[in-house]
Amino acid sequence: MAAVAAGVETIDLAQPLANGMPCSPNHPGFRMVLARRHGDMVREDGGSAASEMITTGGHVGTHIDALAHVSQDGFLYDGVDCMAAQTGGAFSVHGVDTIAPRICHGILLDIAKLHGVQHLPGGHGITAEELAEAAERAGVRPQPGGVCLVNTGWGTLWTQPQRYLGLESGVPGVTPDAARWLARHEVVAAGADTSAFEQVHPGRGHATLPVHRILLVENGIHIMEHLRLTDLAERGIAEFAFVLAPLNIVGATGSPIRPLAVVSSGR
Repeated sequence: MAAVAAGVETIDLAQPLANGMPCSPNHPGFRMVLARRHGDMVREDGGSAASEMITTGGHVGTHIDALAHVSQDGFLYDGVDCMAAQTGGAFSVHGVDTIAPRICHGILLDIAKLHGVQHLPGGHGITAEELAEAAERAGVRPQPGGVCLVNTGWGTLWTQPQRYLGLESGVPGVTPDAARWLARHEVVAAGADTSAFEQVHPGRGHATLPVHRILLVENGIHIMEHLRLTDLAERGIAEFAFVLAPLNIVGATGSPIRPLAVVSSGR
């Protein structure tokens, strides 16, 4: 509480949810419409109300992957049979409802800055060596139980959905050896400002996702995608308190999130 009393600043790491925003073709997109408008029904005292209907997939916009999201050879993390776990239209094991809200250590590894570019080229594979060098330059290191965020600069393309999704150009992201580097540091979650977190080769789409297997299935590490990291990167903030609270959707494979980076005022 002393730190809060001294003054803190919260930095929003979520992209806005809006009709027409980028969405992977593998998932149902975001849609909001007004179900009731002011004036549709007016109470006898002159009052009225408006409300909306929202439809979205669990992996749309800034979100987190639960461990139920990916299986390998029929099994989820910790040897759970995926077919046995997906009953009754939801997962009985490893659903997003099992991800507890948390405040933990967070770092930003700015790979775009490492290469001196606004954003990495499509299809660029981020290696373990690049992560380590970015950490050394920033004077930070991943902590067990913390989170590691990777800035590719790709979030600057958010308002250009087709270019951002990179279906033809590919999308920059971490490679399998970089994923193992993260696992060795025992982070609880990792994320980036892209649609898949991992490297997507030009024209290949999500044909294979080895980093998802390594992190979710083999190591029980959650993945966050579509993060808004521009503010952190532009201000050179590499270390912060990270606040995460997924929606408590029972048995879901993912959830929209609005993560926050908390730093001392004046940073």
